[in-house]
Amino acid sequence: MRTLLYRHRIQQLAAITGALLLAATPALPEAPLAAEPTLLQQNNIRRLMLTNTCAACDLEGVTLLEAHLIGADLRKANLRGANFTGSNLEGADLEGADLTGANFTGTFLTDARLVNTQLVGVNFTAAHLYNTNVQGANVANLNLTDAEIFN
Repeated sequence: MRTLLYRHRIQQLAAITGALLLAATPALPEAPLAAEPTLLQQNNIRRLMLTNTCAACDLEGVTLLEAHLIGADLRKANLRGANFTGSNLEGADLEGADLTGANFTGTFLTDARLVNTQLVGVNFTAAHLYNTNVQGANVANLNLTDAEIFN
């Protein structure tokens, strides 16, 4: 009797699990998935998060959503195609960095230094650019939709 009850319970669980798996349709990504960071990039991300410094490091294509990088030292870093959506880079030093194709949607860049940076194709949609120094930067094809720019 007990064995029959267990067998019935297992069959019920298998049916429910199968139904859930069939009902769960994977969502299609809206944008291509970012490549997995290399071991070097993972170490660079760790260093940046722990020390707030990663000058001249490779962070090409990494995703750092809503990161708190206030005053970060990212001078001469390779940030091509990096995604900083919703991050806070207030007072960050990105002098000489390559930000080509980077995404700064909704990012705070108050008092940030973007002196002599590559800003080609950067997305600054809804970004906060207050007192941001872009002297000598290569700016072309920027997306500044709804960006707040002051001084």
